[in-house]
Amino acid sequence: MSDSKNIMLSLEQVSAKILRIRGEKVMLDRDLAELYGVETKRLKESVRRNIGRFPADFMFELSKDEAENLRTQFSTSNWGGTRYVPMVFTEQGVAMLSSVLRSKRAIEINILIMRAFVRMRELLYSDKTLALKIEIIENKLAKQGKSLQQVIHTVNQLLEQPEPKLRKIGFRTNDD
Repeated sequence: MSDSKNIMLSLEQVSAKILRIRGEKVMLDRDLAELYGVETKRLKESVRRNIGRFPADFMFELSKDEAENLRTQFSTSNWGGTRYVPMVFTEQGVAMLSSVLRSKRAIEINILIMRAFVRMRELLYSDKTLALKIEIIENKLAKQGKSLQQVIHTVNQLLEQPEPKLRKIGFRTNDD
């Protein structure tokens, strides 16, 4: 039973790293490298050595504008020193990574990532109305240069604010 809990926790962690870019669910090279326990530089080298395995619908590099937009969305300092634009991998690209990265850890992580993609797909398709609404919201936000994560962060900040004290309504007597 403890394995099941660990897998669910891991699925949640992996699912949080799946982003929507150019209308595709993708994972960033740096997130994949972290999960696989390798340097991002080494992951990219392996992909470039086997570039024939990664057509455009499996992996693509972000444009400089997309990379900058991603940096501002996450507002993290570890993006500051990045000299190269990130590679992003679709579900098929992540599956192909298992043939390039052959360590035991890579295989285990790859299975976990595949499960996360499948779980996300199941959740979205379980309520097509919800999926359509989310897609409409994501498209509207993308046109405004915002991400769903930014909106969720703002809503959470609003929810964390203390409720104002309300004055009692009614007549007051001298006993009050």
